[in-house]
Amino acid sequence: MAAAARPSFAKLAALASAPILKLATFLPPGFVEAFSLIFVSEIGDKTFFVAALFAMKSSRLVSFVGSVGALATMTVFAVLIGQVFHSIPEIPALNGVKVDEYVAVGAFLYFGLKLLRDSYLIKDSDGSGIDEELEEAKEEVSKVADAKSSFALMCQAFSLVFAAEVGDRSFLATIALSTAFSPAAVAAGAVSG
Repeated sequence: MAAAARPSFAKLAALASAPILKLATFLPPGFVEAFSLIFVSEIGDKTFFVAALFAMKSSRLVSFVGSVGALATMTVFAVLIGQVFHSIPEIPALNGVKVDEYVAVGAFLYFGLKLLRDSYLIKDSDGSGIDEELEEAKEEVSKVADAKSSFALMCQAFSLVFAAEVGDRSFLATIALSTAFSPAAVAAGAVSG
């Protein structure tokens, strides 16, 4: 009876042949991790709302180009910062553990505890966490003056998203990922996410 409860080899083989899993085997290490981290963490984030609200206020294409440009720029900065941490030589007192590993663990621990604290402080099922992000985004977008040219609108979208992304969880997580994986793969995955 216990053998029947386990999945058969044929079922596991069918699962492994799923197109998305086949694609993931060809992508470099770090791409899938960065893509999934950014894709999940940006939904409902202040950056998400800023880009959406700005697209409602101006052209969707202009908003998209400005937002993606800001996110790509922040991703490159995060990867470069991660590489700086990764290049710090080992400190003998740390018994062979590199400084970047301590920084990565510290960043994930800090943001994990902060996220748990924030979710604990949110009242049950009132959605106030997302409402706060939306209100902050509305304030930021309302401060922006109406521009006439597409380039000026693109620069405004860039600056709004760039300012919202500095010090964000996804920014720091990208720093940590770039210390562990290929910087090019992390940058490509994070920008794609």
